[in-house]
Amino acid sequence: MDLVTFQNTILPIKDKLFRFALRIVGNPMEAEDVVQEVFIKMWNNRYNMAEIKNHEAWCMSVTRNLSIDKVRSKFRRETGIPEGTDWRDEGLSPHKSAELTDAVSRVRQLMETLPESQRRVMELRDIEEMSYQEIADLLELTMEQVKVYLHRARKTIRQQLIQSESYGLQ
Repeated sequence: MDLVTFQNTILPIKDKLFRFALRIVGNPMEAEDVVQEVFIKMWNNRYNMAEIKNHEAWCMSVTRNLSIDKVRSKFRRETGIPEGTDWRDEGLSPHKSAELTDAVSRVRQLMETLPESQRRVMELRDIEEMSYQEIADLLELTMEQVKVYLHRARKTIRQQLIQSESYGLQ
């Protein structure tokens, strides 16, 4: 892999890697360090990159592993979806925009209560929009496990949202 290929195939996914690392380490500075380490690993292994079929999946795996190592070394807890995530639609009224912001905050809180495996699968599928196969490869799970974790996570959040919205109305 030469410099031009590296710039055209690897550098465009830096934001995705950063968001993924940030959800794990919870600190923007540490997430940047993780992404930088991933790029260094990629560059140092550039002569062996022809053997790798999916560079993005490989980078995501390395990002996950380095992020987990960083968390373990500092004994820190994950933060989930970054607080700066902008989910608003500018075409909405202020009332609807406030409702959407509240709903996103509530889902974010509920996601953090999920077991780690379910939360990661849900983040990768619903936020990063990865395919089931990419998630299975990245998290070293079977396709069935990915589907089960995602189903359980969505079902749990749906039930908790319904329960919190119907409080006192039954």
